[in-house]
Amino acid sequence: MPSTRRSVIVRALALVLVLAAWLAIGSVGGMAQGKLSQVQTNDAGAFLPSSAESTRAAEASRAFVETPTLPALIVLAPADDSAVTEAQTAAVTQFAQAVPDRAAPGGGTWSQYLVGEVAVVPSEDGQALLVAYSLDADAAETLLPDEESVTEAFVADLRAGLADELGATATTAGELGLNAWVTGPAGFVADLVTAFAGIDGVLLLVALGAVFLILVLVYRSPLLPVAVLLTAVFALSLAGLVVYHLADAGTIKLNGQAQGILSILVVGASVDYALLLVARYREELREVEDPFAAMKRAWRACLEPIAASAGTVIAGVLCLLLSDLGSNRSLGPVAAIGIASALLGALTLLPALLLVAGKRSRVFFWPRTPRPVEGGVEHPDPAEGTGVWARLARFVGAHARVVWIATAVLLAIGAAFVPTLNASGTSQADVFRTDVDAVAGEEVLSAHFPAGSVQPAIVIVAQDQADEVTAAAQAVDGVASVAPYTGSATGAPGAADAEPKVVDGKVRLDVATTAVSDSQEAVRTVEALRTAVHEVAPGALVGGTAAESLDTQAAGEHDIRVIVPVVLLVIGLILMLLLRSVVAALLLLVANVLSFAAALGVSAVVFNHVLDYPGADPTVPLFSFVFLVALGVDYSIFLMTRVREESVVSGTRVGVVRALTVTGGVITSAGIVLATTFAALGIIPLLFLAQIAFIVAFGVLLDTLVVRSLLVPALVHDLDRRTWWPSALGRARS
Repeated sequence: MPSTRRSVIVRALALVLVLAAWLAIGSVGGMAQGKLSQVQTNDAGAFLPSSAESTRAAEASRAFVETPTLPALIVLAPADDSAVTEAQTAAVTQFAQAVPDRAAPGGGTWSQYLVGEVAVVPSEDGQALLVAYSLDADAAETLLPDEESVTEAFVADLRAGLADELGATATTAGELGLNAWVTGPAGFVADLVTAFAGIDGVLLLVALGAVFLILVLVYRSPLLPVAVLLTAVFALSLAGLVVYHLADAGTIKLNGQAQGILSILVVGASVDYALLLVARYREELREVEDPFAAMKRAWRACLEPIAASAGTVIAGVLCLLLSDLGSNRSLGPVAAIGIASALLGALTLLPALLLVAGKRSRVFFWPRTPRPVEGGVEHPDPAEGTGVWARLARFVGAHARVVWIATAVLLAIGAAFVPTLNASGTSQADVFRTDVDAVAGEEVLSAHFPAGSVQPAIVIVAQDQADEVTAAAQAVDGVASVAPYTGSATGAPGAADAEPKVVDGKVRLDVATTAVSDSQEAVRTVEALRTAVHEVAPGALVGGTAAESLDTQAAGEHDIRVIVPVVLLVIGLILMLLLRSVVAALLLLVANVLSFAAALGVSAVVFNHVLDYPGADPTVPLFSFVFLVALGVDYSIFLMTRVREESVVSGTRVGVVRALTVTGGVITSAGIVLATTFAALGIIPLLFLAQIAFIVAFGVLLDTLVVRSLLVPALVHDLDRRTWWPSALGRARS
């Protein structure tokens, strides 16, 4: 039997090549995945478009300073709320002046990263001290030998020094009697990096652990979950490898949010695709003896729905390339790379793993090993069977119109609460869901010093219009002071020389707000400031931290208006091509949009009245829409491709009942897995990720348990063959 022997050799070689390729990817990609945090950019201003007013103002402002700086602020206050003593001031001054000469990691001292003189400033009420350092902004993200950035290492050194030398932390006062906090932009960056640090390890372990438990319950087998999770881990290694090199080369910008979403997407999608393939493989093993033949049949049957599912998600997330924000644009290709990696893993690595034992490959299903029965197995008759999904399928078939109307009304009630979602933006302090030093320090800073003077709004205006603009700015509610920039090394708020600095006939005005610069109150003040300034000087530019937040929120609202219709159009076209039907595609699209609206409405109620969240960023509903519509359609695709397959043989109404019976368990398992992986994002103590985690996890469950199980099959059953119009199947007799 030479041909049989050749066939066996070819199969063996193919398995070896596939496994060797993935082992190579895993060995290199695993290291790249661990280094993704080194190529992150978490500065919101870096993602704004060049056309944004704050971006143009920042560029113009560079001409006024020799070196852009990133402030790191130490705030100290007596633990007993008394006035600061001379002895305390002297001790703090001695500590502050010694910091530049402290050893920095990698050699040298901190002075090589600092700009200007150190200033120790007492508050007007005498109850606090402010120590201001200015890090070289261009060097702040430089990685040191321990793989920390200069900003992280400097803030950590300040906090350690305050605790060790002055006994001063946020909670302890020591012998000196002072509490201390490190805040300012550098403090927030360091705390944000710390929050994102959980993405590399903890998030992945939690997600994989939760998925493993679910898979054990689904398969009741110790080996299958291992094969599925190995597929997910290797797919993540491939995605990490590609993303790392693209981010390192500057082709894309990666932030912590995108990295966290990448991990969740790859794990969730890999397991979803694996569940579908394994379920079909199990079916085929009951019909044929040879595992290779069973896998071949299962692979061919699953290729179209899995590839269509992945293609739908990839097309949806790539619509983010239309975003005005670099952070949104970069998430598009990052997520697309993740889904493509999951697809490759599920269609190549997983089959290789499941066939590695050759004719004994059924061992992966032990102890519930599928065996072929004499004569094979027929499609399950919906009139028979006592399982949950068989009973549900018969119920939907018997009461189709009542079921789809009732579920549609239920979803519409949830969608009615969408207008209550506050997605106009949040303060930087609200980003953290746990107590962090930077937030606590900012509160103390605001209580004792002019809140917006540390990071003032900046106005770049022609010199001959400076007086008019100054008067207009001072009249704006929420503006504390307006002062021309003089070019002095301002180690502290308020330091100035006599004459303003003039560059190319323009001056810079520093506008201090009464509210902290990264708060929503400051954003509203800057919005009014722009209106007032532009009325007297249309060519003036208003920038600064609050202006960047304003422009980011405006870009996010623009993205929703532009990207949402494009996503719907793209996914609609893909569904039409896949299902060869206009009606079926529109039906799925409308059902999933309604499901998304219901998920968002329920989430608004939970955020506002249960979790008491302060609001949401505009990108929260945008990301939720892209992921939920793209991922939610997946489950309907899995169902409808099987409905179409069954309808060719038995007609649409019988096909719906049979398809729901056969796919109910596996699709529900896939939905629970994806919801669980997205819910794992909630362990990262950041508001944005917690909101995304809840909306998507709840929405996926809604799609799986209500839309795919009740609404879609009931609608298709009620429409009967009209579902497939204009294809030939739509004209066939049911």
